[in-house]
Amino acid sequence: MPIMRATDLVLTPTLLRFAGRSFPRSIGRGGVTDDKREGDGATPRGVHRIVGMLYRPDRMARPAPWAVPIGPMDLWSDDPGHADYNHMVRAPYPHSHERLRRADPLYDLVLVTDWNWPCAEPGRGSAIFVHRWRKPRHPTEGCIALAPDHLRWIVERLMPESRLIIR
Repeated sequence: MPIMRATDLVLTPTLLRFAGRSFPRSIGRGGVTDDKREGDGATPRGVHRIVGMLYRPDRMARPAPWAVPIGPMDLWSDDPGHADYNHMVRAPYPHSHERLRRADPLYDLVLVTDWNWPCAEPGRGSAIFVHRWRKPRHPTEGCIALAPDHLRWIVERLMPESRLIIR
């Protein structure tokens, strides 16, 4: 296990710890795994860098100087058979994908991890994000989800060297 830093987000069996605070969280419906696969609903164990922040500019002000706005054409490829697998792409995109600009608020604010990125191995899983939860402790498809006010508190204090550590 790596030496933890004060700037790290640390997932424990019941909480997410960051900056001396603990937050209730949701994980994938498949639990935590060492063998992540596309569609298994599991959250991948390991040390993941936070490599991006996305936000909906029509729903909130820029949360950090390095945050990138999500536009109506922004998608995330989840097609393991395509070269853009586990990367942000733009519509029109004929391969399997997830829409980043959703009708619901789940992706209003998103932290992008480096799980299986930038050189994605086909089928090892895609779109492992930190985002707001659907409802308290409701399982995700493999992401980590938090209450909206907790996510915002974390994002306002996140540092470029921050990592997500999943034990």
